[in-house]
Amino acid sequence: MRAYLLQLQQRIVSEVAALDGGRFLTDAWEKPPGEKLQGQGITCILENGALFERAGCGFSHVRGPQLPPSATQHRPELAGAPFEAMGVSLVFHPRNPYVPTVHMNVRMIAATPEGKSPVCWFGGGMDLTPIYGFDEDAQHFHRVCHDSLAPFGDDKYPRFKQWCDDYFYLKHRNEPRGIGGVFFDDFAELGQAQSMAMTQAVGSAFLDAYLPIVARRRDTAYGERERAFQLYRRGRYVEFNLVWDRGTHFGLQSGGRTESILLSMPPLAAWSYQYQAEPGSAEQALTGHFLTAREWI
Repeated sequence: MRAYLLQLQQRIVSEVAALDGGRFLTDAWEKPPGEKLQGQGITCILENGALFERAGCGFSHVRGPQLPPSATQHRPELAGAPFEAMGVSLVFHPRNPYVPTVHMNVRMIAATPEGKSPVCWFGGGMDLTPIYGFDEDAQHFHRVCHDSLAPFGDDKYPRFKQWCDDYFYLKHRNEPRGIGGVFFDDFAELGQAQSMAMTQAVGSAFLDAYLPIVARRRDTAYGERERAFQLYRRGRYVEFNLVWDRGTHFGLQSGGRTESILLSMPPLAAWSYQYQAEPGSAEQALTGHFLTAREWI
């Protein structure tokens, strides 16, 4: 799994750098002995690019003496067990408001309760957060997600799509974060080998899901109005990541590396008091048409 994750990170970073024309900063880090969490990782980040205002893609492989509460929420029998976790996580914030923000994560966690064999489970998925929505983009993204899961059972895409809709939801706003995708967590029902294969299939499908959308939208003209709306919607993204995201909570609760955990934050965001979109506008269409749970394929 570690070898796969490192290869996945390198492939994504190489293709995105070529698309942007900029260069990723590669920051290899290590948690020294004696800290709460031990391990290492590679944070790759591109900032102020021509295409991406901020694009972060991180790999981490860490070990800890005790699973944090966010990881045992659905597995109370593992509370307090030593653990090992590895994964690749990315969030890309494009400069052009017509290119959607995207998130992808694939990971494995193993815990070893005292006197018992290790227990492994997997998680991951990807989801799309447009500022200005397009049906064909949402349909393409969901189609690739569907096809990546098809070899592992007809039930996987409908289940994981619903899970994504439920998870990436701002409860305090009563609003979805975006148009969804797929999401799964605490997954081991196919057995270790097949559960890992399914997780890898999702990770490997990311570039096919996202890059065609980037190609369609990257040259769309925009002005101050679109930029202001983009910053306002990024505020929602920040709210979800800090208030609700289990991955963020896991990293911070376990003593992870803060700079890497928060690479998902946009470089700029804004908040407006009781913002109201103009009736009939593209801005209103985002919440009226796209930020509603629906079948895209």
